[in-house]
Amino acid sequence: MAFTPPVTEQRFVLDHVAGIGELAKTDRFAAASDDVVDAVLEGAGQFAAGEWAPLDRAGDTVGAKLTDKGVVMPDGFREAYRGYVDGGWGTIGSPEAFGGQGLPYALATAVLETLGSANMAFALAPTLTVGAIEALTHHGTPEQQQAYLPHLATGDWTGTMNLTEPQAGSDVGALKTRAEPRGDGSWSIKGTKIYISFGDHDMADNIVHLVLARTPDAPAGTKGLSLFLVPKYRLDADGRPGAFNDINVVSIEHKMGLHGSPTCVLSYGDNDDCRGELIGAEGGGIAAMFTMMNNARLNVGLEGVQVAERATQRAVAYARERIQSARAGSPSREPVAIIEHPDVRRMLMRMKAQTQAARALVYYAAGQVDRANLGDADAKKRLDLLTPLAKAHGTDLGCEVADIGIQVHGGMGYIEETGASQHFRDARVTRIYEGTNGIQAADLVGRKLSMDNGATLNALIADMRGGAEADGLRDLINACETVGRNLLSVDIEDRLAASYPFLTMLSVAVCGWLMEREAKAADALGDSDFAQMKKAAARFYVGQIVPEALGLKAAAMAPADPLYAVGAETFAA
Repeated sequence: MAFTPPVTEQRFVLDHVAGIGELAKTDRFAAASDDVVDAVLEGAGQFAAGEWAPLDRAGDTVGAKLTDKGVVMPDGFREAYRGYVDGGWGTIGSPEAFGGQGLPYALATAVLETLGSANMAFALAPTLTVGAIEALTHHGTPEQQQAYLPHLATGDWTGTMNLTEPQAGSDVGALKTRAEPRGDGSWSIKGTKIYISFGDHDMADNIVHLVLARTPDAPAGTKGLSLFLVPKYRLDADGRPGAFNDINVVSIEHKMGLHGSPTCVLSYGDNDDCRGELIGAEGGGIAAMFTMMNNARLNVGLEGVQVAERATQRAVAYARERIQSARAGSPSREPVAIIEHPDVRRMLMRMKAQTQAARALVYYAAGQVDRANLGDADAKKRLDLLTPLAKAHGTDLGCEVADIGIQVHGGMGYIEETGASQHFRDARVTRIYEGTNGIQAADLVGRKLSMDNGATLNALIADMRGGAEADGLRDLINACETVGRNLLSVDIEDRLAASYPFLTMLSVAVCGWLMEREAKAADALGDSDFAQMKKAAARFYVGQIVPEALGLKAAAMAPADPLYAVGAETFAA
């Protein structure tokens, strides 16, 4: 089926949730005028629908291949990526000093959503590049920024993030990749990294790897890690890609989904000739990497929006076309489109509501990025609180919506040719990478909850309580406050045991608050189809999804004791 960019929805959420009009009143984002925002959204939509969406199926069925010349993308990908570069779509939110347009991050988020909805696997290439730009912008030397950022900003070169190793999954402190000084300011890099998205491909002239490694005599754990810039090709005297930098692709993973994104095992320094540059201070790798990872976590939450939007479009189209059975209670026995059946309506309404909720949450966080970049300290704190919510809940909803989409299709959803199952296969890893959703919940209760002794959460609660209208939503907000206070008073084991239900409760409360805001704004749009759908989705969300989250209060208040009532060996009984 054809992909339709959700431009009207994106513009509405940018206006009423991200507050892009308010951002445009500042000197930094003055270029984000109404006509510019409209042109960007329309242009990105046309490009994504015309160039990237048609390649989505080939990416899944053909996939990237490892050859003796490196990783080769399916036919059409190289040309479509060149169209992305030539169209300037990577420059939207990049710094003006390095060839970017310097427009709001929230607008760049909308562009990336469109690209990912059209072709989620393909969009991982610019997603990781954006993270590399962030890391170099905040931690790179002027020389590094001048040499690499202009090429990364346009997308001429792509970026990757290299954390995980075979012996160290989520335990970053267990990394063993080594960096030895060469005496000329550069470092010799040696080690193996796994799960490197777009770690190799044939679409760009160079790939800039950001690699966590351990320097000589560095302390154990995360304090001993430093971040290094390690290009696939070292730069020559003119700043162009030159000598190969001894980075070898061992293999690409055979994955459940995202086949159009080559996930590589990379070996650095097999011939002792891999050179890197230190980014930031020695021992400061975690701080520098988290600049990149926090950006990536928001964009992974956005991947939940992407897959939910595409799955919803596919399910709605199928439900409108598939004729089966008479409508229950109707005097006519003529078969109708399945969209007329109540349970299918329930599923479609849930898909619409959850997709809009995920988009509101991620766009709201994106708006806080822009305000933080303008120097708003409170926005930075709120962003820190929202980041685990956006990543975890956004991807939870992407998986839920993709799963419902298969159900709407019935038996045909289980058949690959419809494309419905691809969305679920592609989405499932989003709850795992860039920090599992359990890690996000642990981050929420372990670090973010106690910021300013709970003042950051209290400020969010106060804002939500001041805007909430429905009794059920107010009840959920009050429950979040009660649970939050309880978690601050219990030991870490009890806090972690309750972390996931609390994350879901708080995420749904934020989404409900934003959905009500959108419904109120939609009143001004009259009786258009868009306004009717917006208000119906918000009503469904507050009436049916909010009470589900309120039901998690008991789990969020429960201690860890029941989880440890039996020994590890008993689980095998």
